[in-house]
Amino acid sequence: MKTVYLSVFALTALAGLNIFSAANAATATGSFQVNLTIQGECKVQSASNVDFGLHGVIDSNIDTTNAIGVQCTNSTPYTVALSAGAGSGATVGSRKMTSAANDTVTYTLYRDASRSQIWGVTQNVDTEAATGNGAVQTYTAYGRVGAQSTPAMGAYSDLVSVTITY
Repeated sequence: MKTVYLSVFALTALAGLNIFSAANAATATGSFQVNLTIQGECKVQSASNVDFGLHGVIDSNIDTTNAIGVQCTNSTPYTVALSAGAGSGATVGSRKMTSAANDTVTYTLYRDASRSQIWGVTQNVDTEAATGNGAVQTYTAYGRVGAQSTPAMGAYSDLVSVTITY
């Protein structure tokens, strides 16, 4: 009985020491700042190819579209411009797809579905303007190969650059 009584006494004493230690514990606090600066930025997130398909004689309009995804920081004003392309002698009003034999097919890219507003590179004239909202904003380029003298058969291509000015 004494051994048990002594053990209970020892446990009670140790428990008291732990309570005493916790009651006298000290703490210190501090703080720090968390910072981030968002700057105006725009990115071309996507640009699908303009594919006019497979055709023979070009005796009527061939129309197609593509999608251009632009993402800018919220409240950042920007414009979207499309270059004249890489074809020799091309302008924004008369772009040129070229074959391996250097034959060309003329085409135009427009900002509207009625294909009346050419899409080019001159700010406030033939570009698309908007304000970023932080999400991807999608634009459609409306392509048209107009009726023209049909060049030799073959594959024709061009490379158009998308430029975002912000």
